[in-house]
Amino acid sequence: MNKKVVIFGVSTLARLAYVYLTEDSPYEVTAFTVHEDYLKEKKLFELDLVPFERIEEIYPPEHFAMFVAIGYKRVNKARAEIYNLCKRKGYELISYISSKASYCKHLAIGDNCFIMANTVIQPFAEIENDVIIWSGNIGYNSYIREHCYIAPHAVVAGKVNVGQYSFVGANATIREGVTIAPECVIGAGALIVNDTRTGEVYPGQKASVSIHTSSDLKSFQ
Repeated sequence: MNKKVVIFGVSTLARLAYVYLTEDSPYEVTAFTVHEDYLKEKKLFELDLVPFERIEEIYPPEHFAMFVAIGYKRVNKARAEIYNLCKRKGYELISYISSKASYCKHLAIGDNCFIMANTVIQPFAEIENDVIIWSGNIGYNSYIREHCYIAPHAVVAGKVNVGQYSFVGANATIREGVTIAPECVIGAGALIVNDTRTGEVYPGQKASVSIHTSSDLKSFQ
């Protein structure tokens, strides 16, 4: 019998979580929940959408697990706050690893993690609690600490330590052996070759517009 799960959230991530958990996991999504102030509908995907303030009486932790599907708002702290609330209410928090992800059987992974398709996690890496990883690479002997968000196609090389609450943008690259301090924001396409300090922001590589138009390019003529 599939374990029954309630998803916290109604955003795009929550909707994606519903699809992947339904189609590619041993879990059965039973309902959605959000704080009562954000409760605008009673149904999502024809499932009940209930106030989080009443979650224990409607879907008690003795019979239901939860998954917190919130993105990187407030440098992942919004998700961490709900994660901790669910823990205090006594809920088990499930993790999802895509059947199309590549990893070794002995992967150490925490709860409330979401590992998307085409992610490669090399041997001896460790993923702590409440981590979201879109398609990308986590190198050998690397550590992704709690409440991090790794965007699509980021490359985390071997022996990297990504600190709590950090965000790594799409196509960013972190060189082997680098330590990313807690609460850092690594922008899309950024190349990080040295250790960072807490709370630092590294803007991504922004392309500039050429003075030429596409009709000037010989290779396209």
